[in-house]
Amino acid sequence: MVTKESFDSDHWRTIRTYVRRETRMTPAQKRALEALLPLYGLDPAQPLNARAVFGRVAPLVMEIGMGDGEHMLWQAQRHPEKDFLGVEVYRPGVGKFLRALHQAGLTNVRVYVADAREVLLQAIPDAALDEVQIFFPDPWPKKRHHKRRLISPLFVALLARKLKPGGLLHLSTDWPDYAQYMLEVLSASGAFINLSPSGGFHPQAASRRFPTKYERRARAEGRMIYDLLFRVKP
Repeated sequence: MVTKESFDSDHWRTIRTYVRRETRMTPAQKRALEALLPLYGLDPAQPLNARAVFGRVAPLVMEIGMGDGEHMLWQAQRHPEKDFLGVEVYRPGVGKFLRALHQAGLTNVRVYVADAREVLLQAIPDAALDEVQIFFPDPWPKKRHHKRRLISPLFVALLARKLKPGGLLHLSTDWPDYAQYMLEVLSASGAFINLSPSGGFHPQAASRRFPTKYERRARAEGRMIYDLLFRVKP
């Protein structure tokens, strides 16, 4: 049984689900972080007031692990009627994204440079999000590292709390065993409805995503992409 104490567990919160890679930051990315993060960044320790941040009430979408923001920029431009929260720990990627975001003049995006679990636990009110997207999370392919995978029963339960009733969860991966595990975890959670007609992976959900360079490379190498699209039960 998942309880509040489960989310507060020191063990769960300290298992690293990502690898920091800071050595490749360019001077331009450093300047962008210094100049633009104060404009677009949010404090993960402060509860989010979306209306105050964005100056309006609008559907709120969170992309966890946005990388260099290629997909985030695409969807924020396509959907000015929505507000977006990007979550990423890779600071060079955030720096690159902030430059592009500022050049595009978009006002419907904010960024957390923090662990997604801490952002969800500390900053995001329950039932605040209309959609959560997690595209190509680190697969941690070695069996001994599977505990580091972001998607787990506990994390899925946390997402169900933070999404509104009827809210969407869109996941994708190019690792077959991780895809199957995601499907099993979500199907067993009891909080979500699978929107795939077959009850498995969603055949059209990929059209909701911009094909980033990672996905393009995966497809060029012949790897299949698996998309899952679930809705929180009313």
